[in-house]
Amino acid sequence: MKRQALAGILLLWAGAASAHDFWIETSTFHPWPGQIVMVGLRFGQDFVGEAVRRYSPEIASFFVRQNGADEDIEGADGINPAGVMRASGQTTAIIAYASTGTDIELPPEQFEDYLRQYGLDDALAERIKRGEHAKPGRERFLRYAKALLAGAKTAPDVEKPLGLAYEIVPDADPTLRLGPFRGRILYNGKPLVGALVEALPHGEPSVRLKAISDAQGAFSFALPRAGVWLIKSVHMVRASYFAHEDWDSSWASLVFEAPAPAH
Repeated sequence: MKRQALAGILLLWAGAASAHDFWIETSTFHPWPGQIVMVGLRFGQDFVGEAVRRYSPEIASFFVRQNGADEDIEGADGINPAGVMRASGQTTAIIAYASTGTDIELPPEQFEDYLRQYGLDDALAERIKRGEHAKPGRERFLRYAKALLAGAKTAPDVEKPLGLAYEIVPDADPTLRLGPFRGRILYNGKPLVGALVEALPHGEPSVRLKAISDAQGAFSFALPRAGVWLIKSVHMVRASYFAHEDWDSSWASLVFEAPAPAH
């Protein structure tokens, strides 16, 4: 039975690999002090996805930062939600997840369609330049997901990087008020220029806002309405000479609920 359970978990992670987008969904984005919050992992497309059960070998880090302190998010393998935490409710809480990495291989046409879909034009151009048009795409991808839970007041850590290899960092706490979302894209701690960043509202898969990061890694969106939003970006680089895969990709996401304007 244990082998069957493990096989089921691995199949779920294989599904996540083919679906690509990955984010955090919580049982509430506005917890009261002391409330238990279920922390779920999701994979899918257009902010519509399925639950990913916890699988510890795929987790590099999974924690919440609140009141200036970090606490691991605990859970049991094979279970959805992937973790459980207790919210302080005093300040905005930041949940962060980083994966250990997963290898996939896609047929040539499917891989190049995926590069076009996610705005990975540099990778596509290099692939064509190298004469790899008919070669399968071998990729190792890593997930870096964040979510914000509103508190009684903001926390300065919201505007600071957590040290993830690929990270979306807001310039201001987006859980406080509805307004333009401004942020930065950091890759290995440094601003990344030319990254495609997208914003999607929950429940409206036809709505997709797009921006390109500038030389400081900065980007902005004029969010048109309140509600739960997903901000996401992908960065791909050529793998090292000795790597099994040809490409390394990093996937960053940030989920939060923008409040309705006060009347």
